[in-house]
Amino acid sequence: MTAIVVSVVGVLGTVMGAALTAFVAARVEQRREATQNRVQLNELRVEHQRWRRERRQAAYLSFLDALGTADRDNQAFFRELQARNSPVSLDEARIAAIRPKFKDAESSGLVVILEGPELVAEAAQNLVDQIASLVQDVREYAEAATADGLADRGNTVHEAGMEFIAQRKAFLDMAREALDEVAMHDQGLLDVR
Repeated sequence: MTAIVVSVVGVLGTVMGAALTAFVAARVEQRREATQNRVQLNELRVEHQRWRRERRQAAYLSFLDALGTADRDNQAFFRELQARNSPVSLDEARIAAIRPKFKDAESSGLVVILEGPELVAEAAQNLVDQIASLVQDVREYAEAATADGLADRGNTVHEAGMEFIAQRKAFLDMAREALDEVAMHDQGLLDVR
């Protein structure tokens, strides 16, 4: 009888040992899988942040390029008008040529607004509004009928142009900060591993 009890205890001990070993192995496997999942999730987050940064950077560059093209054409038109020092007939073709460039800048601005972040989106909208105002100021300058009014309107256009430059600089600073935030976020995610 003792042999049977010893055998039963031995079998129970073996079964319990096997169960305990299986339990510990399952817990170790769960931890390994959880760690692996965290690492994969972290890698996906880093990749998403990089993708987001690249999209933002491309949107910002496209916007600045389109904005610069519209501004350069508008400035050139204004300088030509100033060089004449007298009223001239309105060059509708020249104004019409500036409009699609402004529209391209406006469309690019919408992409920036979509990509964000909020401060950069607001700065982009301000730039679009400012270039629209500047284009209108040059048009009004071109429509001025008297030489006396040209000097005052020229100063208005110049001041609007300076304000545009200041807003563009502010946009650049905000855009750079937004891109740096994404890059710092990437670095923080990488450091977590």
